[in-house]
Amino acid sequence: MPTAAIIIPHFEDAARLARCLTALAPQLAAHGQEVEVVVIDNGSRPGFAEALPVLPGLRVLLEPRRGAAEARNRGIAETTAERLFFLDCDCIPAPDWLTTALALSESADLVGGNVAVFDETPGPRTGAQAFEAVFAFDNRRYVLAKGFSVTANLLARREVYRRIGGFRIGISEDKDWCQRATAAGFRLTYADDLKVSHPSRGDWDALARKWRRLTVETFGLYPVTLKSRIVWALRAAAVVASILPHGLRVLTSSALAKGERATGLATLVRLRLARAGWMLRQALTGQAGL
Repeated sequence: MPTAAIIIPHFEDAARLARCLTALAPQLAAHGQEVEVVVIDNGSRPGFAEALPVLPGLRVLLEPRRGAAEARNRGIAETTAERLFFLDCDCIPAPDWLTTALALSESADLVGGNVAVFDETPGPRTGAQAFEAVFAFDNRRYVLAKGFSVTANLLARREVYRRIGGFRIGISEDKDWCQRATAAGFRLTYADDLKVSHPSRGDWDALARKWRRLTVETFGLYPVTLKSRIVWALRAAAVVASILPHGLRVLTSSALAKGERATGLATLVRLRLARAGWMLRQALTGQAGL
């Protein structure tokens, strides 16, 4: 019986999923039957799995209920492994990711790892790519300052699931799950040597979809009261105010070329104003949906 399960939700992204599994293949071969891979598809078009590499211990399941939270919960339920390793289908695990994960999970409750951003197209970067090069996936800060890890690179013991239950749909599920776990007494740590790479959003539409979803999910974490709606409106104002300090980060970032800083700054301003508008609408209506 596998002692660890890698759980990967998927929807209509077969090429990136194949890339992820290809990176895992030699790592799985080195660990025999100790690890299985559970891919949970959320309703992709038929035939997507035909292009996937053949891996030892790979299972592809269908979860008709939409949402990554439902897919991850199905993956957990379909394995008895005591160690749960969460990846996103568009991530590329480092060559030593699995060995590192197995070692870390021996004594840890929850571990968040390093998520590095890379571009899938040649430069110069688009505004969305420039924005993400500066701001996306600061998982170290998420773990140490905000008390959660993204599920793009997260390890957990099954005991966490037994105690607190699964991921909840319609909210920021990784933040909610990790914070429920730490509230129950489990310890969350960060490991910089647990590395995956994640592609940047390539254009404005992809970036805006990401942040609309995050805005909806984050609003869903809080009870809808008059006080919370006022606080949310104040947070919208803070989002606008953040343009100045974060704009300086873009303009002084060593990760960006000179021309990329201008497009990155323009995208930052556009996105922060859009987010503030979405948040004010939520505060006024009391509804999470946008």
